[in-house]
Amino acid sequence: MIDSANIKITSGSGGNGAISGRHERYVPKGGPDGGDGGDGGSI
Repeated sequence: MIDSANIKITSGSGGNGAISGRHERYVPKGGPDGGDGGDGGSI
């Protein structure tokens, strides 16, 4: 007797990132801050 199974797996796609404003005491109009969200996981 032989059992078999087909399995399809996918990794995550990462995230949308974040948009925020840089806020420091001595930096007026600090500019943009944030990240790109990354590449996602691997299997």
